[in-house]
Amino acid sequence: MQTTTERVRVFWQPGCTSCLRTKEFLTRAGVDYESINVHGNDAAMAELRKLGARSVPVVARGDQFVFAQAIGDVIGFLGLKVKPQETLAPEALMQKLDLVLTAAARYIRQIPAPELQKPFRNRNRPIRALAFHVFRIVEGFLESMQDGKELTYDRIMRDEAPANLSPEDLAHYGESVLARAKAWWVAYPDKSCAKPMPTYFGEHPVHIVLERTVWHPAQHTRQLMLILESLGIAPDRPLSEADLAGLPLPEKAWDED
Repeated sequence: MQTTTERVRVFWQPGCTSCLRTKEFLTRAGVDYESINVHGNDAAMAELRKLGARSVPVVARGDQFVFAQAIGDVIGFLGLKVKPQETLAPEALMQKLDLVLTAAARYIRQIPAPELQKPFRNRNRPIRALAFHVFRIVEGFLESMQDGKELTYDRIMRDEAPANLSPEDLAHYGESVLARAKAWWVAYPDKSCAKPMPTYFGEHPVHIVLERTVWHPAQHTRQLMLILESLGIAPDRPLSEADLAGLPLPEKAWDED
């Protein structure tokens, strides 16, 4: 059973945006926790599955856990006396999404095609998969808004990008997703986004899920800039702090710890 004497554990993996944000948040809040990297770690994955979870980030204490995609859920689970960052209005979030996905497509076009098949740093997945994922996050959200089905982990993590996709192919896919997102917003009647939406990390108002659908690819777009810089390529019109202001992003772009 969960008790206040049991140490908090955080299950995470490199390159995971919510994982890094969760660890930074807990550190700022003064929470002592055990950091468990599940990437390539069979024992850690078995421990995670024993809890009843199969995706990260997860914050656990004893045999109880919470998915950490929404910081408010972590705050409630641990009984912390802090408030989550104020959420931007839905209209402002859509403006940020336009800025972020446009930039992501621009950066992907700058990546040399052979580099797309290589992993980056301590995450064993090709850069191609990361580039596709930036846009798939948004596409998965749109699919759930259209069909009313739960926004599942499998839905946003689906990788349907053939290995031979070029940077231009990936960028074009991203621009098509952005066009669909803009069309959805124009047609969506509830501009407050107050309706509850089922997701793999619990039921939340569309507003909260939309916020995650914006900041999640924004963080990955910061990673695309980092990839370009590591290749000695200056990102074309890099996103600034002002561009991303108001989004609940981690301080760092990549998790090495």
